[in-house]
Amino acid sequence: MYLDTETTGLASQDEIVDICLVSHDGTILVDSLVKPTIPIPADASRIHGISNEMVKHSPTWADLWPELKRHLLGRPLAIYNADYDLKMIEQTQNKWNIQWRVPRGNSLCIMRLYAQFFGDWNPSRRSYRWQKLGDAAKQCGIKIKNTHRAKDDTLLAKAVLEYMAEST
Repeated sequence: MYLDTETTGLASQDEIVDICLVSHDGTILVDSLVKPTIPIPADASRIHGISNEMVKHSPTWADLWPELKRHLLGRPLAIYNADYDLKMIEQTQNKWNIQWRVPRGNSLCIMRLYAQFFGDWNPSRRSYRWQKLGDAAKQCGIKIKNTHRAKDDTLLAKAVLEYMAEST
């Protein structure tokens, strides 16, 4: 299963405002805006295009959680920048006092895999350079629009992973 989120920001108080789950066959399982407990800063809105007005009548994380949990339980996740999205899920869970954690051992970071696949070595860090999702898609010749919305990014990440699988 593939997952992506958009958030109110990058800090420890930030939370999810858009989430998408896509099955291995491309079926959209969840695609929803999420009403956060804090306002969406203008800087974040400029990146993903999601405004406070857009989420005003959206479900809260607590409203969405039963459906999300049903899809997430026991399933491996493929995520572009898994550390970030898993951290944001945990932060949002904490805001809503929901005591379930996504098992980190059950996730695959497409960004880390792609860095190795692309092969741009960073000698000072002794690792491969991470590529932004949009850059990875361009490098693979993928023509899916990169809008920085969860659904589009999830489908783009899926396409990048499939490209790597077909190229090896």
